[in-house]
Amino acid sequence: MTTVGFLGLGRMGAGMAARLIGQCERLLVHDIDSAAVAALVAQGAEAAGSAGSLGQSCDIVFTSLPTPAIVREAILGADGITAGGSPRMICDLSTSGPKLAAELSGALTGKGIASFDAPVSGGIARAHDGTLSLMVGGPEPVYELLRPLLERFGKPFYMGATPGAGQTMKLVNNLLGAVAIGVTAEGMAFGIKAGLDPARMIEVLNQSTGVNSATRDKWPKSVLPRTFDFGFAAALSLKDTNLLMEEAAAAGVPLPLGEIVRDYLERTLAREGPEADFTAIAKVVEEAAGLDPER
Repeated sequence: MTTVGFLGLGRMGAGMAARLIGQCERLLVHDIDSAAVAALVAQGAEAAGSAGSLGQSCDIVFTSLPTPAIVREAILGADGITAGGSPRMICDLSTSGPKLAAELSGALTGKGIASFDAPVSGGIARAHDGTLSLMVGGPEPVYELLRPLLERFGKPFYMGATPGAGQTMKLVNNLLGAVAIGVTAEGMAFGIKAGLDPARMIEVLNQSTGVNSATRDKWPKSVLPRTFDFGFAAALSLKDTNLLMEEAAAAGVPLPLGEIVRDYLERTLAREGPEADFTAIAKVVEEAAGLDPER
C-alpha cells in the first residue's frame, strides 16, 4: 500500500480521485477550491494543504489540471509538488501536450522521479464510474507499479516510453471527436433545413455508416434536447485543438479539418461566451445555415 496524492479536483479530477479512496494507504488531495477538497475529505481522503505537501508526503502524485501552464507550475513551480519533496512518480492525467510532457520528463528524471503522461477520455460520468480510457506514456520498467491505480480510473493503454506518447494519442483522439461534432452539425443542419426530423435523423445515423461519437452520445444527450450541456467546455476543446495544431505544424503535418474545427470553436466561444459547452458548435453551424439555433 502506498500514499497517493491527487492535485486538481475539478469535474474530472474529483471523480477520479474518489475512486482511489480505500485503494491506497492514504489519499491526500489538494485544489484551490476548498469546497472540492472538503467533499473528498468527507469521503475519506485527507487534505494536503498545498501542492508542495503532496510532494513531501506521497509516493505517487496525480495531477488533473486545465492548462499546460498550470500543470507546469503545479509540478515544477516554487510552490509546486517537487518543491516540497520527491515522490517516486508523478502522473499527469491532464491534456497538456507532448511538448510539456517532454519538459516534465527531463526535469523529473533529473530528480529521480518517474514521469508519466496519462491523459484520459470519456467525460465526467465515466470518471465517476471508472470507465475512462487512459493513454499512457512513461518509463516501462516502473509502469506496472502505476498500472493498478490507473485501472481504478478505467482502461489504460500503454503507448510507449517516449515522453508525450500518451499526450500525442490523446490529441489524435480529440481531433477525431471534435471533427465528429463539426461534421455531424453540418449534416444535421442540411437535413433539418430540407425538412427532416432531427430525432429520426439521429436514429437512422446510429444504425448506419454515419454513426460516430457525436451521433451516439452528444446529439441525444445535449443537442436534440437543446441543453448543450454535455460537460466539456468549448474553451478546453479549443485549448486541446490549439495544442494539436502546434504539434502538427512542428511535425510538418497539415490538418485542414483541424483548422475548420478550431474556427468552429472560436466562433462558438464568441457567440455563446466563455462557459459554452463544445456541443454548442451545432448552434454556430445552424445559424450559418439560416436556421434558428434558439428554436
